[in-house]
This record gives sequence, structure tokens and C-alpha cells, in this order.
Amino acid sequence: MIKASTTHLVLIPSYNPGPKVDETVREARRYWNPVWLVVDGSTDGSPARLQAMAAADPGIRVIVLPENQGKGAAVLEGLRAAAAAGFTHVLTMDSDGQHPAPCIPEFMAVSARNPGCMVLGKPVFDAAAPALRVKGREVSNWWANLETLWMGIGDSLFGFRVYPVAPLERIMSRQRWMRRFDFDPEAVVRLAWAGVRPINLPAPVRYFRADEGGVSHFRYFRDNKLLTWMHTRLVIGFILRLPGLVVRKLRG
Repeated sequence: MIKASTTHLVLIPSYNPGPKVDETVREARRYWNPVWLVVDGSTDGSPARLQAMAAADPGIRVIVLPENQGKGAAVLEGLRAAAAAGFTHVLTMDSDGQHPAPCIPEFMAVSARNPGCMVLGKPVFDAAAPALRVKGREVSNWWANLETLWMGIGDSLFGFRVYPVAPLERIMSRQRWMRRFDFDPEAVVRLAWAGVRPINLPAPVRYFRADEGGVSHFRYFRDNKLLTWMHTRLVIGFILRLPGLVVRKLRG
């Protein structure tokens, strides 16, 4: 049995994930304790199944939000609960089975050695990855690196990563953004502005077809519009912070 960590937990935001969430939770528990889920207003029957799993396993905790609020809002709810329980770091992963549970111990170990850093997964795609999604993320990655003056963000969109709780909760609580699909890239940019250094580790990602139980809530035009607005406000923030970022860069 895996000994429960008192500092690091796995945090899984979940919205209508389909049957893959059961396997995701079981796999996460194979490699870490504790595993927390924030059910973001799901209507697919998964909340009852997850609560049953938690009732049978003290290493699982389920937080249920009554309405869908978005991935960032679900993560913020988990951050606040984690902070209240004394945890210092969370590893976020998606509930749909795309993220690699076997990588959890390595990411947690690197975070434990570097507690002031964020540990970012850099996705290694398989042949099933949609080419449009793979190429499209390069645009967001370029903007994220410009906005941080190339502090070293390997991938701005991949949600398998370890965050230090305190600075991320503080950043999110001070402004209204980062509540939906824009959470992942904006989180790394704003944490980098706050001096949280990124460490990048490779992590395989798998895309499942619908007949394999795969579920995607990505909507190309809606979500790219959201990302465009996000990068617009981040560029403005970058310009305002540029003198300080240059000084930090020159100091190494």
C-alpha cells in the first residue's frame, strides 16, 4: 500500500468524462496517495461512481460542484481545499485517461526536490494525436514563451503538471480569469511572472477514439477564441512587466 503524502496530492478536475474516469482514478491510485477529484457539475452518472470509489478507499476524496464552472474553477476549488488541509503541491491531470499515471512518482519527486518550481509535462504524442491539435498548440507555446521572455515553458497547454499551491491560489484569487479552458496556459505564464521557475519533463499522451471511450470537450472555434483573448491580455501584461522581466533575465 502506498503511504499517503502530507505535502503532494493528485488533483483531477472532471466534467462528463465518460467511463475512462474510473480507470484514470484507479491508475492514479496505483502510483499515488492521496488522489482528489473535483467533479465540475457532471451529468453523466460519474459522480455517483466516484463517490462509491471514495467510500471504499480513504486515499480518494471527491468534491462535487453543483454546476459546471470550467476547468480552472474546478482546480481553484481543489487548491483551496488542498491548502486548508495543509498540502503544498498538487499534480493536475485530466480525467479522460490521456495523461500518464506511471509518470506521477517522477513528477512528484522532482517537485519535492524543487518545491519552489512548477513541474510541467512536455507531451510526447503518439500516432493517434490529431494533427490539427498538435500543430495548433505550437502557436500558444510561442506566445507563452514570448510573454515570459523565454523562461523555458516547454508546453503551455498540457495539463499534466505539478503546481505549488500557495502562489497559484494567490494569483487566481486576485483576478477573474483562468476559470475555463484558458486555465493551463495562463497559469504557467502568471506563475513565471511571479518567479516560479518551470521544469519540463517528457510525458506520453494518448488520444482515445470515441469507440475506445474517448471524450473531448474541445471546440475548435470557441476555445481558440478564448485563447486569443487570453493571449491578448497576457501580451498587455507582458509589456507592463517587461522592464522587470529583462532585469530578471540579465541576472540569470
